[in-house]
Amino acid sequence: MFVPKRVYFDLDSLDYPLGQELYKKFIKMDGVEVDKVKSPRLVNQRGLGAPQKYKEAKKTIFVTVRKTLQFQTCKPSAHYQLPLVSSCPGLCEYCYLQTTLGKTPLIKVYVNIEEILAKAKEYIDKRKEITVFEGAATSDPLPVEDYTGVLRRTIEFFAKEPKGRFRFVTKYANVQSLLDLEHNNHTTFRFSLNTEKVIKEYEKGTANLAARIKGANLVSKSGYPMGFIIAPILIYPNWQQDYLSLLENLQKNLEEVPSLTFELITHRFTTRAKNNILEVFPKTTLPLDEGERKLKYGQFGYTKYVYPKEIYDDVESFFRSNIEKLFPKSEILYLV
Repeated sequence: MFVPKRVYFDLDSLDYPLGQELYKKFIKMDGVEVDKVKSPRLVNQRGLGAPQKYKEAKKTIFVTVRKTLQFQTCKPSAHYQLPLVSSCPGLCEYCYLQTTLGKTPLIKVYVNIEEILAKAKEYIDKRKEITVFEGAATSDPLPVEDYTGVLRRTIEFFAKEPKGRFRFVTKYANVQSLLDLEHNNHTTFRFSLNTEKVIKEYEKGTANLAARIKGANLVSKSGYPMGFIIAPILIYPNWQQDYLSLLENLQKNLEEVPSLTFELITHRFTTRAKNNILEVFPKTTLPLDEGERKLKYGQFGYTKYVYPKEIYDDVESFFRSNIEKLFPKSEILYLV
């Protein structure tokens, strides 16, 4: 279970029941610094270099109010982002949020959950058709779920919405608090997977592969629609052998699931992300050579460096053929 080093409360957050609940909870925890602040910038530690500031931010929860209730789009996984939490305690070197969250990515927990869900209902009612919301677009919400309960509340909300659907993805395995819920098949629970090499080298602070698959089996027994994201797909010597071992391991250890989807995302980075990565992970071995990539324009107006077409085609051929062979009843939702 993730235990923060410090928890800071935006003064406005204490006007909400969840803010009060979290304050009472954390104030009782030994070894956790708790304070009320006007600005999250106070968590920046003077005299520390960028790598240490980054690590300290990943140990810091900032409890606050989500002021902006206009939801961003979320292609290709959903219609809209659902902002429940921002950032996570993981130290994934390649994280695409390096572009937007910067070098001190505090773990923000939004306490105005009822307002956020009410806004989601407005979007659903306006579209008058199935509307899908992604709960992990800017975070991995599961590590703080045992404190916040926001996933539990969200799953229960969507269970009662005939045209509302919720989905989120995690690299963690503390799923127990979500197993007894009436989800009405309206929430898709996904796990992010990668090769042992990638997890060991670039996903520090997350659950290991075996724990994620074990968590997936617990979730599938509760009847949730299930999915896996394989991301980022990194090209390195023997990548095909390693990713085949991943798929075979999953096929061997995954129990029967009611439904199964795959989402496949090749590695990409922006110039801003690269600069931040090199500053907070100065010894990284991530492949960040722009000369080996091609430029592509992203949905939010910035450019990113992706693998060239010939590599992309190899990746597509490899994953489609092997997933179809090992998981014939599954569906590949997209490959980007």
